[in-house]
Amino acid sequence: MRGREVVVTEKLDGENTTLYADGLHARSVDSAHHPSRTWVKALQGRIGAGIPAGWRVCGENMFARHSIPYEELEGYFYGFSVWDGEDTCLDWDATVAFLRGLGVPVPRVLWRGVFDERALRALRLDTERREGYVVRTVAGFPRAEFGVRVAKWVRPRHVRTDTHWMHAAVVENGLAPSAALWAVRSGAAPEAGALLTALGGAVPTEAGERAGELAEMTARLDVLGRRGEARLAGVLAALLSGVRRERLLPALAGPLGLPLARRVADLVGLYPGLQRPYPDEERRAGLVRMSSAADLGVLHALAATALPTAGEGGGEGGAAGAAERAEARAQADWSALWAEDAGLLGEEPLGGLQDGLREALAGLDPVAADRCWAQAREAYARGTVTGVADAVAAGWRWRSGEFPRLVHLIGPSGSGKSAFAARLPGVDASVGLDELRAARGSRADQRDNGEVLREGLDRLDTALVPGATVVWDATSLNPHQRSLVRSVAARRDALVTHVVLVAEEAELVRRNATRAHPVPAEVLTGQLRRFVPPYPGQAHRTWYVGADGRVGDTAGSLGPAAGAAEMTTVSTGRTVSGADQ
Repeated sequence: MRGREVVVTEKLDGENTTLYADGLHARSVDSAHHPSRTWVKALQGRIGAGIPAGWRVCGENMFARHSIPYEELEGYFYGFSVWDGEDTCLDWDATVAFLRGLGVPVPRVLWRGVFDERALRALRLDTERREGYVVRTVAGFPRAEFGVRVAKWVRPRHVRTDTHWMHAAVVENGLAPSAALWAVRSGAAPEAGALLTALGGAVPTEAGERAGELAEMTARLDVLGRRGEARLAGVLAALLSGVRRERLLPALAGPLGLPLARRVADLVGLYPGLQRPYPDEERRAGLVRMSSAADLGVLHALAATALPTAGEGGGEGGAAGAAERAEARAQADWSALWAEDAGLLGEEPLGGLQDGLREALAGLDPVAADRCWAQAREAYARGTVTGVADAVAAGWRWRSGEFPRLVHLIGPSGSGKSAFAARLPGVDASVGLDELRAARGSRADQRDNGEVLREGLDRLDTALVPGATVVWDATSLNPHQRSLVRSVAARRDALVTHVVLVAEEAELVRRNATRAHPVPAEVLTGQLRRFVPPYPGQAHRTWYVGADGRVGDTAGSLGPAAGAAEMTTVSTGRTVSGADQ
């Protein structure tokens, strides 16, 4: 393992089990039935269709207590390796992605990096509650190399029970609240109360009012064939469809992680638009642009399910009538027909175009590649690009990278905009409205906001020269404020990256109390009331920054690796956590 990147995961005290498309077995292929295997058999029945023929998923069946009791499991089956039809173990990142798509968690990651024996020996486990750990190379490998690519350390005298667990009464291990989320990912029927508990009280109490729509939404998602994150995002969006999007994103970031929280919030924000009339001559372009922010199959399922309720439609006495609901469903169905005809209802409708462009631009600077991809997406929406060759041509002028780069910070006071900007590498200029006010006498003086904004936009216009990176540091809370900055950037042909700072209200209040220049409480409350976060696609790229100051999610990059160097540099440091998994 020397010189190779490895990942160290917790070794779980369960029963080694292998799942296939058409069945499963425990340990060896001739294993007989045991009551502890009933649950995992049901799981295989739900996810088997997602396992390609000839592949196998290896993991631990954790249903029955063995020598170590567990009380906070995310599910009763944890996957730790996936083998393809060529008998090759997938690399670790592909393993995690594949299993997450099935709805299967992986064991907790304890450490990751280039093999370092001292670091591994320094790991300390509570051996009363942990069996040990497993070390494997991050890179995949053929089965013949298993003996030199995987190792494990197990606590001394691991088995500490008098009777083998298979010959004793079955005692179930305990599940954590998050197990409800994994159950939905794997195809189980959702339970509204369990899901709200899994979110830890992060969402407003009125969220449960739409629980009755979950059955219809789940049925639609199953017809679409959505599993894993896509299925969970759709179910949660149906459950939370009565909550304002801007409240959802920070509230869900903690229990779900930024990527999934953003997808749920964007589904909730976008679906009402599909229930309203839209010019047919512009519909395809609008749907293509919308696909940058949401899975259109899931979004249309939500729009056909979460119909207007009392007080939303403005009908007689504030109640939405049957006619209004019928019209909303008809508009959603009409939009779905257009999306289907345009080939946009799949999980990655632009995936083929993206893959082809990624291959064609291999080796290009990631920032230039992102610009080419943004131009190709927009040209595809307009209908002037239909394939990879057209997409390559559409971005030709941007391949040199000789264009300005605007980093547009977005978030309420105290969300961490200035601190994030201070860590950005290679910044040539920064325009901050607070600093311009301070130069006039007081950061808190809002009387000359119009003049301050004009001065800031003039400075931005001057700073956006080819090759320069410029930061716009202001709250930019609503589309109108952002449009003024976007107009200047468009005039200078700048690549625009929206950086959305995500933090809950309680955290903003706490930070504001300790700032050198706090804003009045009523001002912060007003900002939160007016805050309308941008959607992906409203800039060339979008980065989402969590309360820890790290980029936790991105949209608009050509590939997973695009922009990674920038993201790594601006991070406060790498940690291994459930979100990383």
